[in-house]
Amino acid sequence: MGKFNFIETPIKDLYVIEPTVFGDARGYFMETFNDEFAPYIKHLDGTPATFVQDNESCSKKGVLRGLHFQKANPQGKLVRVISGAVFDVAVDLRANSETYGKWYGVVLSAENKKQFYVPEGFAHGFYVMSESATFAYKCTRLYDPSSEGGLLWNDPEIGIEWPISDGEVLLSEKDKKNLLLKELGFSF
Repeated sequence: MGKFNFIETPIKDLYVIEPTVFGDARGYFMETFNDEFAPYIKHLDGTPATFVQDNESCSKKGVLRGLHFQKANPQGKLVRVISGAVFDVAVDLRANSETYGKWYGVVLSAENKKQFYVPEGFAHGFYVMSESATFAYKCTRLYDPSSEGGLLWNDPEIGIEWPISDGEVLLSEKDKKNLLLKELGFSF
């Protein structure tokens, strides 16, 4: 039996991952990554990929980061929350996909310990639901600022159902300028 349960979503290649958690009165232990992931981690062309960069961010309640992608050097991301809770979203930007422009979201929290694998070819973002959240993720390619792109978080054509509380959304200046899907002129 593996240490992880890979749950298929309605979008091909996008997975929610439940780790096996061993807990007792002292606390818990879990693996967050091992070679069980190998069949799932691929580049857009289908060749095996490996993770080359780990990132971590901390954000306060109401922060929405995204929806981000890299054009020339697309990143697959294995994401999880170390403290707090977020609503994590991926939007399919693969040109030949039956689900192009479709989104899927999942609550990731320190409590549920779920992970989300967002493959190359997707825009990705998250909204902080708790007072703060520490977000950690592995990437299949290095960050390349010359290749970054963004999709507007509230594009009505995509229709993401964000669980926004108190009507507050805190965006970076860069994310306020992200494009609508119909304005992108780009797909993977």
